[in-house]
Amino acid sequence: MKVIKYSSKELNKILNRNFAKRRRIEERVKRIIDDVRLYGDDALIRYTRKFDRVKFTPKQLRVSAAEMTGAYQNIDKEFIAALKVVIENMTKFYQRQIPKSWKLKERDGIILGENYAPLDSIGVYIPSGQVPLISSVYMTVLPAKIAGVKEICVMTPPNKFATVDPHILVVANLLKVDAVYKIGGAQAIAAMAFGTKTIRKVDKIIGPGNPYVTEAKRQVFGYVGLDMMAGPSEIVIIANQHSNPSFILSDLAAQAEHSGGLAIVITPSKALARQLRKEPLKGYIIMVKNLDHAAELTNEIAPEHLEIMVKSPNRILKKIRNTGAVFVGPYSPTPIGDYIAGPSHVLPTGGTARFFSGLSISDFMRSTHIISYSKKALEGVKALVEKIAALEGLPKHAEAIKIRFKE
Repeated sequence: MKVIKYSSKELNKILNRNFAKRRRIEERVKRIIDDVRLYGDDALIRYTRKFDRVKFTPKQLRVSAAEMTGAYQNIDKEFIAALKVVIENMTKFYQRQIPKSWKLKERDGIILGENYAPLDSIGVYIPSGQVPLISSVYMTVLPAKIAGVKEICVMTPPNKFATVDPHILVVANLLKVDAVYKIGGAQAIAAMAFGTKTIRKVDKIIGPGNPYVTEAKRQVFGYVGLDMMAGPSEIVIIANQHSNPSFILSDLAAQAEHSGGLAIVITPSKALARQLRKEPLKGYIIMVKNLDHAAELTNEIAPEHLEIMVKSPNRILKKIRNTGAVFVGPYSPTPIGDYIAGPSHVLPTGGTARFFSGLSISDFMRSTHIISYSKKALEGVKALVEKIAALEGLPKHAEAIKIRFKE
């Protein structure tokens, strides 16, 4: 591991990291999106043949009922038992997040309020490169189900056998996903954003992906809602002389299994730094003055995952503002968040934890403001509204108030 100083140029690169080299792939993605908008299913079939080496008809793009049923024959029954534990944990967590509609009655017959309702439809992208990301199915679909989303489809690339991993299909089936499509890459994002003859347009797209998927999400934003622009996985570990070096190294090694990820240990301990720097792992050790300084630097980095492995972790936790998820104490490694704890593992990366949060119920709901005035209440603000309308040069706005008081 490499030791860097707080004031180094290398740290500045970390603080200003970017998760998508947009310029290099922007035009390629734009062509794919335009093709799907113009040619629909034909474009999807063409790109699936080009990138996945699989030839489909429009009907074969969607996973059939027979494929879904057959998937159960190719998985271990213990997997379903484990999945039930996960569903229970996630349900407990996300049910606590469900917002309640409200109304506030004020003087003179003024009623203000907010109504919450689930989105009508979402599309979930599940990466499936070298290995299928099975956990991403329940980590995205289940919060949507708890929120009450009416229609959910899943997009995931086909394998060389023109099928989808059976575990993905079983999870989708158990969670009652409405449709699963064997489509990957930027073309899948375009299909969800604009719709084709086979695929219905969705209201929002959820889920991580490679740089092409991320760039496609960026380009379709506005035509459709997005969760966030997720990039390579990240971990920061705050540690000191009381931390277990074996735990730290194991968690860094787990992070190294993600392609292109970022792994950082922040510590005031020179002894720990000397021990860790001997390891061949790819990552950084940043020396700081004390643990308060470590918390301050963590807020600047705004990592996806933060582990606090010090003697009194809760003291540091109070100082943390910017991170996707915090794992507190030596027995809370990030894999429990990746798979079973309850909160979704879809988290902000690339420093976006400064303004994005982990996937939540609010990502699958929208609110509507409620405003109701009586005649008496409107009369009480009449002069003020007319004055503001006049200042903004909008006389018809003022007239909409005045007409209600003409004899």
